[in-house]
Amino acid sequence: MRLFTRLYDMTLSWSRHPHAVRYLSALSFAESSFFPIPPDVMLMPMSLARPERAMRFATITTLASVAGGMAGYAIGHFGLDLIAPLIQEGGRWAHAYSRASDWFAEWGFWAVLIAGFSPIPYKVFTISAGALSMVFIPFVLASAVGRGARFFLVAGLLSWGGASMEQRIRLYVERIGWGLVGLGVVAYLVIRA
Repeated sequence: MRLFTRLYDMTLSWSRHPHAVRYLSALSFAESSFFPIPPDVMLMPMSLARPERAMRFATITTLASVAGGMAGYAIGHFGLDLIAPLIQEGGRWAHAYSRASDWFAEWGFWAVLIAGFSPIPYKVFTISAGALSMVFIPFVLASAVGRGARFFLVAGLLSWGGASMEQRIRLYVERIGWGLVGLGVVAYLVIRA
């Protein structure tokens, strides 16, 4: 079964849609505050399809992601009662929230910066930062640096590779896809531990 090849082809076709930039912005914003799918799934094929615009796409992704992070911060700061069932003992995000809280207590600014760059669900950190009343300006700066570094790295590598990179990825997309699933399972198990 060639699941990831089919998904890859479908995402490349979406990346050429006339409203792809709007979709990328919306996805980037939503992922930082409440949505589970990272914007890389659109940024990567858009950068492959239009390598000359990859840095523009990375800028849009970063700005929308930081704005979404601010919304996540507001959810944590002002709406903690609304999300309490998700972060309390036995809630869906309880363990991740507890882990993020510990990281904030120990590393503060650096926890947000690292979370912004890593594949860890960023919304957990944005909501936790608001709930724990992290100072807002350092939160925004850490978000901008962490998210920007990640998205510009992705877009830069893909635009550098261009059309030949698109073909190479297509050759190995099944291995890459299943490898990422495996890494996701390992990350989940580590976070749950």
